[in-house]
Amino acid sequence: MSPRDDPPLAAATPPNPPAAGPPPAAGPPPASAAPEAPPGELAAPAGAPPAESTPAQVSLVCDGHRLEWHLARPPGSVARGGVRSGLVIAHDLPVGEGAAATAAVTFPELADRIARDTGWLALAFSFRGAGRSGGSFSPAGWLRDLGAAVELLRPEVASVFVVGFGFGGTLALRAASVDPTVAGVGLLGTPSDLAPWAVDIESLMAVVADAGYGRADPEDQEAWAEDLRAIDPMGSAAVIPPRPLLIIHGSDDHEVPIVDARALSDAAEGVAELRVIPTAGHRLRHDPRAVALLMGWLQRHAG
Repeated sequence: MSPRDDPPLAAATPPNPPAAGPPPAAGPPPASAAPEAPPGELAAPAGAPPAESTPAQVSLVCDGHRLEWHLARPPGSVARGGVRSGLVIAHDLPVGEGAAATAAVTFPELADRIARDTGWLALAFSFRGAGRSGGSFSPAGWLRDLGAAVELLRPEVASVFVVGFGFGGTLALRAASVDPTVAGVGLLGTPSDLAPWAVDIESLMAVVADAGYGRADPEDQEAWAEDLRAIDPMGSAAVIPPRPLLIIHGSDDHEVPIVDARALSDAAEGVAELRVIPTAGHRLRHDPRAVALLMGWLQRHAG
């Protein structure tokens, strides 16, 4: 979703860091008490699964909402020296009737490929209100969800990177700007300004509800607007260096213009690695050139 099309999404005041409670087996889930029946993990795509899977009892919970997730581990041959790098993947905010149900449906496949081909631990998950995750969308809530996902990986790796698509990229920037332990950020088709989304919150709420992310209380309009402005992609990008920052954008992206990518790169004082893909549009998740650029970047920065 673009802040220039359907009502935009915005910032969240630097959210309170999600609580991470130690899990029974592998890594501590950030969160508190688990609510109703867990939605379970994101279904792994058909084909060869990662070498190992995470114990089912490990949960990803934030603000009492269980989030569906898929953790891909590299096969033993790739991870021979031990896995040192972890990646959290933040999906976009696709809109349109029923779009929430499939917002992250193909990301487990991407996580599996990253784990298999780069040796990274890769976590894909659905934000609250998307897929089978509990809760309803809110800018600040999604930002806390991302923080919870980062905390889930921390105990298993030496460094955690975050990659975000579209609106998910703005959240990746914000999360890294308030958490200096996030080691690097990757952006794909990410807007540089969410202010346009904050000017018509009522319409934004209607679009989000139509997509199936849950209905918001009209009384939350002012908070949403403040949260969107606080995400501040440009200001967040400025504090990422000297950490690695990758910006991938399609030259024919009609939802988020190429000028946004250049603005984010400039905000990072030219330290960002900007890659423009000729003729590519906004849906970079399925562009093999974008995936190849992302994989190469991860391999160069493997811990």
